[in-house]
Amino acid sequence: MLAVHFGAGNIGRGFIGELLYKAGFHTTFVDVNEAVINELNTKKEYNVILAAENSETLTVKNISGINSVADPEDVVDAIVKADVVTTAVGPNILPIIAELIARGLQERAARNGKFLNLIACENMIGGSALLKEKVYAHVNAEEQESFDELFGFPNAAVDRIVPNQSNADLLTVSVELYYEWVVETSAVKGEVPAIDGITYVDDLQPYIERKLFTVNTGHAVPAYIGQNMGYSTINEAMNDPHIQEIISGALSESGEVLIQTYDFDRETHQDYIDKIIARFQNPHISDDVKRVGRGPIRKLGSMDRLIRPASEYVKVTGKKPVYLAKTIAAALNFVNDEDDEAVKLQQMIAEKGYEQTLQEVSGLEPDDRVLASVMEELDK
Repeated sequence: MLAVHFGAGNIGRGFIGELLYKAGFHTTFVDVNEAVINELNTKKEYNVILAAENSETLTVKNISGINSVADPEDVVDAIVKADVVTTAVGPNILPIIAELIARGLQERAARNGKFLNLIACENMIGGSALLKEKVYAHVNAEEQESFDELFGFPNAAVDRIVPNQSNADLLTVSVELYYEWVVETSAVKGEVPAIDGITYVDDLQPYIERKLFTVNTGHAVPAYIGQNMGYSTINEAMNDPHIQEIISGALSESGEVLIQTYDFDRETHQDYIDKIIARFQNPHISDDVKRVGRGPIRKLGSMDRLIRPASEYVKVTGKKPVYLAKTIAAALNFVNDEDDEAVKLQQMIAEKGYEQTLQEVSGLEPDDRVLASVMEELDK
C-alpha cells in the first residue's frame, strides 16, 4: 500500500508518518525541503523518540521522498498510484499544495478512476474541506463532478504534541506518547483507509471542538500568561501555581460549553481535562512559550481557541468568562519580534488601543460581554 504525505516536518514524520508505517504503508513524503528529502531517500528510515520518563525509540522504515519543486511530475505519478493522501503542512500551506494535488487527481481520474481519500491533518477546523475547496479551484465544473464521485476529503481532528527541537540527526523527531487522530466517515469514498490509530466517527464536530476548546485553549494559557510572567518554556510556566489556577479555570469554562452543547459526561470530561493538563506538565516535551504563542491574531479569531469558547460560555451560562478573559488579555500583550503576527498585533494596539484592536481581530461587537471582561482584566 502507498501513502503520499505532504509535509516532511516534525509532525509529518513524528505523528502521521509513524502511524502510516505501523499500518503497513510505504510512505512517500512530499516537501520543498531539499535536505530533508535527500536524507529520506538516502537513509530510507528515521527514528521517532517517544518522550517520557522511560523513553522508547521506534524506527520508521519503508519511506521515500519527493521534492515537489524539483520533481512535480513524480508527485503527480505518486498521487495516481496512492491508496491514501495525507497532509501536515499547516493551514496556510494547503492552498499552495492544492494545484499540484489537483493535477495528480486529474491524472488519476483519467488513468485509473479509483477511489482516493485525502485527509488534511492540520491544527484547524475543516482542514480537508478547505483543501477540497482549494483543489476544486484548479479544475473545471465537469472535472469537479468526476472528483465528487471518486475522491473523498474527510475532515479530521489530530492531537499530538511535537515540540520545537534540534537533534543531531536531521530526521530524528521526539514526540509525546499520547496521540489522537479522528476522521469523519461521511466524506470517505470507498472503504475507509485501514490505518490503526485512526478513530472513525459519524460526526466529527464534538471531537474537533473538544480538542480545540481543551488542548488548544489549554496550551494558550502557559504560552500567553507564561510569557507575560517572564517564563521561557511551557514546563516552567506550568510549574507556577498561578498559571495552574488559570488553566484549570479556563478549561472549566470551555468545558462547560462542551458539556452543555454536546451532552458530554461531566466526570468523563474532567478526566480528559486532567489528562491534557498532565501532558503540558511533561518535562520531556516542553516547548518555548514564544513558539506556542505565535500567530496571536489568528488565535484571537472569532472561531479559534479563545474567543469562540469565551463567547459560547456567555451564551450557555449567562455568565462572564473570567479565566478565558485573562488569557485573551495576555494574548493581546504577547510579544515576539520573530513572529509577524505578534509584531502586527502590537502595532495595531499602539495605533488603536486594546479595545478597537480586539474588536477588529475577533469580530466582537462593542457591547459584547467577552470584550468587557477582557478590558476588565487588562485594567487589572
